[in-house]
Amino acid sequence: MMRKVSRKMFDHKQLSRDRTPVLSVIALAATIFFVFGNSIISTISLHSSSVSTRETSGELHVRITERQIMSTVIKQPLRSMQEEIKEVDRSEQQSSVIPPFNLTVEERIEWFRKKVPEFEILKSNNLTKEFHGRVLEFFNNECDVQFFMTWISPVESFGRREFLALESVFKVHPHACLLILSRDLDSVQGYRILKPLLDREFKVAAVTPDLSFLFKSTPAETWFEEMKSGNKDPGEIPLPQNLSNLIRLAVLYKYGGIYLDTDFIVLKSFADLRNAIGAQSIDVSRNWTRLNNAVLVFDMNHPLLLKFIEEFASTFNGNKWGHNGPYLVSRIVQKVAERPGYNFTILPPMAFYPVSWNRIGGFFKKPENDVESRWVDAKLLQLSGETYGVHLWNKQSSKFSIEEGSVMGRLISDHCVICEYKYSS
Repeated sequence: MMRKVSRKMFDHKQLSRDRTPVLSVIALAATIFFVFGNSIISTISLHSSSVSTRETSGELHVRITERQIMSTVIKQPLRSMQEEIKEVDRSEQQSSVIPPFNLTVEERIEWFRKKVPEFEILKSNNLTKEFHGRVLEFFNNECDVQFFMTWISPVESFGRREFLALESVFKVHPHACLLILSRDLDSVQGYRILKPLLDREFKVAAVTPDLSFLFKSTPAETWFEEMKSGNKDPGEIPLPQNLSNLIRLAVLYKYGGIYLDTDFIVLKSFADLRNAIGAQSIDVSRNWTRLNNAVLVFDMNHPLLLKFIEEFASTFNGNKWGHNGPYLVSRIVQKVAERPGYNFTILPPMAFYPVSWNRIGGFFKKPENDVESRWVDAKLLQLSGETYGVHLWNKQSSKFSIEEGSVMGRLISDHCVICEYKYSS
């Protein structure tokens, strides 16, 4: 049975649509270590045959014993990052694998079949083969909480906003481990981006995911093999974006933990959360109307994750934004609400989504008068209560500059660890 997390949380029987149910960087010494890590999921529990767990004072700690690691990880000789990873500018490659508009399904499948060899995310290499071992090595017994993130864009587009999300994780969880699943950040250039955090001894790393391993023995295995063969329609939405929705589910299912989008600012500890998902919106009766997958907190092998993965593979549609992401988790939770065995908590919008996508701009504007100043103060006081973090809706908010004195400006001032952000005037 799932434990009660907080009186302010809604049990899945209380907040529902019908009735809806919560990395010390290994080997980075100067020139001879390579980076382990990738994908922000704070693993509250890393359950596997090679992992043992214990619960103390409301927190689930992870312990991977030396014998267990040795039995599951083939030790690799240490190599320099220059030997391990070649620097590549993939921005041009990324644009070449976006399908043309206005193609028929048959035409798009034919286009995709020819382009499959150019999809880096579908390829296997030496780094993908080391994925599982690197994950186990990274999530050692020095991690209080374990986080995952994904990054499927070119490394050049990982900017100051995304770095602020990383900072906020460690401001609240200084002894956490953050693993970013990303081919592009698993590079010399990616290492340079993470180095300011590594220099301060925070445990963060990027690792190239092995998608075949992640999807193996799940309902997505056959779907992925058919996609790699070029026999499925990837849809008009770039395939890596939809794969990101699946990767977060699979990595939590395999390892358990906390997944965060890279446009999420952490405000308070996640250590008391377990098997939780957040409502994006509720109606006047306080029943949820939509869930979101920007934040997921689940144990390994949780049955709800398996249902999510099954739904992804069986109903995949690459043409509808959100169909394989927020709408997917909403569909499944609605279906399983009354069924036994799915123990999880749905948190109210204030937990992860305290501002909607169409109002996020107000968080970036500095106050121009006393009334607006009082609004900023009141909003910050509200966020200091039951809010674990703020989803920034980057698709909408990326066009806004963070103005000094704004809600966002004050949040990042209070939740940064390097604090070198330059505000707009």
